[in-house]
Amino acid sequence: MQYPAKKISLVTALIFALSACGGDKAPEKAPEPTKAETAPAATVVAPAENKAEVTQEPIQEPATQTEPTQAPEPVAEAPTETAAAPVEALSIEEGKKRYEQTCKVCHDQGLLDAPKLSDKAEWAKRLEKGVDKLHEHSAKGFNKMPAQAVGAVTEAEVYAAVDYMLEQAK
Repeated sequence: MQYPAKKISLVTALIFALSACGGDKAPEKAPEPTKAETAPAATVVAPAENKAEVTQEPIQEPATQTEPTQAPEPVAEAPTETAAAPVEALSIEEGKKRYEQTCKVCHDQGLLDAPKLSDKAEWAKRLEKGVDKLHEHSAKGFNKMPAQAVGAVTEAEVYAAVDYMLEQAK
C-alpha cells in the first residue's frame, strides 16, 4: 500500500510542528550534580597532530593556603637500646607498704606461680638472673607476672617491694 506524497508531507509537518512547539514553558534544566556526584578528576584532551596520539592530562586546581607551609622537622629515631634512668631507691618499709597493698594477693597464696614470701628455694631460682632482672620483671611483667609499675605505682615502689620480699626470704 502506498501513501500519497501529500499525506506523508502533511503528517511529517504535523509531527514537526507539535515537537517544535513546546509552549511558553522553558525546557527544564537538569539539576547540577553535587560535588560527590562529579567525576573524581576532570581531564583535558591536548590537541595532537595525529588523532591516534591524544593525551590526557588531569586538571589541577590551584592550591589555597592560608599559612605558608614548612617542611616537617625531622624526627630523631629512637636508639634500639635505651639506657634506663636510675630508679630512686626507697626504703624497705615503703616496700613492705607496697607489698601489703598489691603483692600480697598473689605472693601469700602462690597464685600464678608467684613464689611465696617464705619460699627461699623459689626466690633463689629467681635471683640467679640477678636482682636487676628481678626488678625489671616485676615492674614490666614477665611470664605470668603482670607489670606492676602501672598507673600511680612507680618503678621505685615495685623495686622496694621486691627488696622487701627478698629480705623476708633470706
